[in-house]
Amino acid sequence: MDGDVPPDCASRRGDSITSEVIERRPPLRHNARVSSAVPAPRGAESPAFPSLLRTWRRKRRLSQLDPALESGVSQRHVSFLESGRAQPSRAMILQLSETLEVPLRERNDWLVAAGFAPVFRARLLDDPQMQQVMAAVRMMLANHAPFPAVAIDRAWNIRLANDPFERLAAQLGADLWTRIGGDRRNLVRLLFHPQGIRPAVVNWMQIAPLLWHRARREAEALGGDEMQRLVDELQPFQDAATLWVPDDAALVPVLPLVLAAGPAQISMFTVIATFGTAQDVTADELRIESFFPADAATEAFFRQAAAAPAD
Repeated sequence: MDGDVPPDCASRRGDSITSEVIERRPPLRHNARVSSAVPAPRGAESPAFPSLLRTWRRKRRLSQLDPALESGVSQRHVSFLESGRAQPSRAMILQLSETLEVPLRERNDWLVAAGFAPVFRARLLDDPQMQQVMAAVRMMLANHAPFPAVAIDRAWNIRLANDPFERLAAQLGADLWTRIGGDRRNLVRLLFHPQGIRPAVVNWMQIAPLLWHRARREAEALGGDEMQRLVDELQPFQDAATLWVPDDAALVPVLPLVLAAGPAQISMFTVIATFGTAQDVTADELRIESFFPADAATEAFFRQAAAAPAD
């Protein structure tokens, strides 16, 4: 889960921070409503605010009373907001979106749909104001060596990766990223594309349903259009077994991913870290996924690989 690297240029990791292009909007007064001529973040056909509020409340499987109680308003007012009979204030939009744990990108959508200026910026990874954030990300990736670690966005696009991850990917095939396609290195494609790593996954029948369920859940819970498109694109390639959680999935504390990497067999589980107080869309969507050895043989494999002289 690392930087943006074109699939046919997987070794050019130095370009990964600057290749991402994020739309910038002209500055607007945050307290003022904007005219209907101002485009919504997702285009002119973005849903109106009542629809967005209702959709996200239902995603969280909450009644109208639940966000009303936590936001300090009446259930009737939430009902009026969802029906369009009442107009929300900027403060109410921010409060309700916080209550419903709406990602920052979608909170901007809410604001624009209600006629307000977006609040949360989406900075480039090499923006000067992201310097300390990216320094922390690089530190976490580097300090996790000799084990693999990646930084991904909410669509599982790799934004940055440490050297152990790159070495492991290379062992799985020099043309790996070219085979699975896409304009970014992406973990969903890596796992579930027909030309991906499935043949190398020893415990595919155990791990694939859990990973597929996670991808589908995140596509819904995080509201990512790109992730949803990926899931929809790859679903026809999945067999029925991948769509069901196995009965023995709860027999171990953490189910590892077991890979055949050349003559070796390695077993890993992951830990995911996020920024706890992100106020920028890009930072809000960044996650660090660190791979840990699930057995002594895997730990020895990565330590020996790190100690081996470079080719």
